[in-house]
Amino acid sequence: MRMKLPSAKQIHEWDQYTIANEPVSSVQLMERAASACVQWIVEHLQQVHRFVVYCGTGNNGGDGLVIARMLKQKGKFVQAYVLVGGQASEDFLANKKSAISAGVPLIEIKGPTQLPVVDKDTTIIDALFGSGLNRPLDGLAARLVDDINATGRPVISIDLPSGLFADQSSAGGRVVKAGTTLSFQTPKLAFLMPENADRLGSTVILDIGLHHKFLSDLNTRFEWLEAAMIRQWMEPRNAFAHKGTYGHAALLAGSEGMMGAAILSARACLRSGAGKLTCYVPARGGDIMQVAVPEAVLHIDTEERRISKFQGRRGFQSVGIGPGIGNFKEHISLLEDVMKAGLPMVMDADALNTMANSPGLMGDLPANTILTPHPKEFERLFGAAENDFDRVDLAMRKAAEHKIIIVLKGHHTLIAVPGGRGFFNSTGNAGMAKAGSGDVLTGLLTGLLARGYAPEKAAAIGVYLHGLAGDFAAAKMGQEALTSSDIVRFLPRAFLQFEHDFR
Repeated sequence: MRMKLPSAKQIHEWDQYTIANEPVSSVQLMERAASACVQWIVEHLQQVHRFVVYCGTGNNGGDGLVIARMLKQKGKFVQAYVLVGGQASEDFLANKKSAISAGVPLIEIKGPTQLPVVDKDTTIIDALFGSGLNRPLDGLAARLVDDINATGRPVISIDLPSGLFADQSSAGGRVVKAGTTLSFQTPKLAFLMPENADRLGSTVILDIGLHHKFLSDLNTRFEWLEAAMIRQWMEPRNAFAHKGTYGHAALLAGSEGMMGAAILSARACLRSGAGKLTCYVPARGGDIMQVAVPEAVLHIDTEERRISKFQGRRGFQSVGIGPGIGNFKEHISLLEDVMKAGLPMVMDADALNTMANSPGLMGDLPANTILTPHPKEFERLFGAAENDFDRVDLAMRKAAEHKIIIVLKGHHTLIAVPGGRGFFNSTGNAGMAKAGSGDVLTGLLTGLLARGYAPEKAAAIGVYLHGLAGDFAAAKMGQEALTSSDIVRFLPRAFLQFEHDFR
């Protein structure tokens, strides 16, 4: 089943659907969620025996009270504090009664003088506010969050760190800074935004058995790109194939002093499984490429320092342009030549910067062209965004407006497609934040297009495999010392993960 990313409203509807159709009571569903949290806590924090649980009076607070009761029943020392305010939910009240009956000490916080002091050997469990929060915290709630953050104690947040919105920016608001966030069933949009990195800590998604049919029938704006989807889209190689079967890719890359980008991109393109690659390079790059990438055919330009022209009627199935080509005003006419060829296309790096300086070119892009900007390149192309959520919205709008695919690179790279859907990638790591990583991705995507993959599938497969190769590289040699060449080196292993499925 494809992993969809429901909104906070849709998650609430999913809960209600499960209650109605499993059937299960809301209190029993709360028990199930709390049990999954307690199991994780006991398994991963075996040496911790003292807990303080902060609860609101909604259903997130109800989860917290069930967790407190279950931890006490496992012999842990537990103290529960309830932030009083607003109308308590029925499930909260039911679980409050159960917690008191089980002997959980419960203290109500009604004012600042009742804010607790947390012992140094205590772990905090934050169950104040979950994904139902609809306004920034203020007053006593904000003061309590400040106190939690000031303790320096480990914090486990349930569902979401309190004060964090699930579907919109929380920038500037009071938010608990969790060391671990235990959430349920699927990642939330907030988990994928760089602006929330220092609030979420490590995120753990716990399966609590919400009804699978609801999600399978649900239309969501975003999906979580993982192995099952890639497995559906990848195609086995034909045993009777020849090099022409898998396409001829053209790659325009490199300039004086930047031939390394061309080498990385070309090597990745060849690792994509494409049948043939022709590299367009400046005159001074010819010998370099001939030695570094002997499998590639070279088209050596008459210009010494840069690429000046492109012939698109040579039987190419795709074209990639941008890695290391440099910033030259003459590149405007080069881009025009590439776009006139009408080939499936990938644009990166200086090709994007050239387009940003000549906005009129955007209207000439062939439909389903793949653009691969990092956030700064994206800003030059489409304008600044106030926060990460707004940037995602802008990418989705621009993909639909120009009928292009925008690969907005980051820890969880977003692939925005023209039909109004977006995919967030589940692979990759911080070690890949190195010069040349984007060049590798461009070559890989160009090769997948040459093989005949539809642009949307090529973007998804390429981004996923690029991240997976980076994960394999990091597992072998660590994130710190990882280089972009290592990503290329581990691409075969990433492909091998799926080749086994075809045997």
